[in-house]
Amino acid sequence: MAGTVAFSRTSDGRLEVKLSFPGGAGSGTNPEQLLAAGWSACYLSAIKLMAGKMKVTLPADADVDAEVNLGPAGGGYALAARLNVSLPGGERDVADRLLEAAHKVCPYSRATHGNIDVETNLV
Repeated sequence: MAGTVAFSRTSDGRLEVKLSFPGGAGSGTNPEQLLAAGWSACYLSAIKLMAGKMKVTLPADADVDAEVNLGPAGGGYALAARLNVSLPGGERDVADRLLEAAHKVCPYSRATHGNIDVETNLV
C-alpha cells in the first residue's frame, strides 16, 4: 500500500488523481490538498464576483492560496483552513469588505462556516 489510499476519477475523465494519507510517504495528494485547491479557486471566483458588484477593480495578479490542515480534535479529527489572499495595490478597508462579502457567496466558505476554523489573511 505504501501510503496510497486510492485513485479518484471524475465521471467525465478530466481529472484523475492518486490519493495518499495526509503526511504519509505516498506519492499522491491528500484530500486536504484537494479541498484547498478547490476552495482557493472558488473563493477567488467569489472575490471577482463581489468586486464586480461592489464596483471594485481587482489587480490582474489577485490570488488565493488556501491551506487546509487535518488535526486531532475530541477523539477524532478536524480540519482547519487558512485563506491567504493577495490583492496588491488595493485599500485595506475595501479589501476587508470584499473578502467578507466573498465568504457569503463562496459555496466552500458557506459549507464550512461554523464547522471548521477558518482564518482569512490579506497578504
